[in-house]
Amino acid sequence: MIGLLDFLDSSNDIAVALRLVLALVFGSLVGWERIYTKHSAGIKTFALVSLGSAVATALNIYLAQIPGMNADVSRIPAGVVSGIGFLGAGTILVTGRKQIKGLTTAASLWVTACMGMALGGGYLMIGTVCFILIMIANVALMHVSTAVEEHSKYMSIYVEVDKEGGVGRLSRCINGMGYSISSISKSKEKTLQPSDVAIIIDVDLDKNRPHREVITFLSEQEFVNYVEEI
Repeated sequence: MIGLLDFLDSSNDIAVALRLVLALVFGSLVGWERIYTKHSAGIKTFALVSLGSAVATALNIYLAQIPGMNADVSRIPAGVVSGIGFLGAGTILVTGRKQIKGLTTAASLWVTACMGMALGGGYLMIGTVCFILIMIANVALMHVSTAVEEHSKYMSIYVEVDKEGGVGRLSRCINGMGYSISSISKSKEKTLQPSDVAIIIDVDLDKNRPHREVITFLSEQEFVNYVEEI
């Protein structure tokens, strides 16, 4: 087993090829998790990012070993990290409901590139551990994050209410529940019904309580035509 690991860590062409295959497989699995949870950038994107990073790093090491080349072993990896930053920025967007989407995907792309560089450079143990930690962060910690957000004392709610008196009735309804409104603003989002107005409300709850209860209660009000937490 140790002999195999030593071989895979070497600069042998077959060993490098196997590391590239491993980088492709690990990147594909990270992308599978993203597409399974319906996020932007899927299997192909993550696979190519991981593979490209691994190839760039392997090439960098190869060039550094050529006599008289005097290659800077940090230049290509530094370029990869910067380049992936631009790629990840393209996945981030701010919706009309003031939601920021794509941050986790962008971060996943960046760390997947780092994983690919570790694998391409022959640092198999660190590359493998990085892959495992990426999956833990994106799968296991996602449930932890959801649970924490669900019971937070603060909520941001997107609501579509009747233009005629709907905002006032909504404010009184929320205050009547014992909650306080910290901010309220009109959204540019197009409403489902032309007779409605879209607003975004930040609410401070009196204590930790399931957010689903608040959303359910508001959705039952006759003047509310659409509501969701953002």
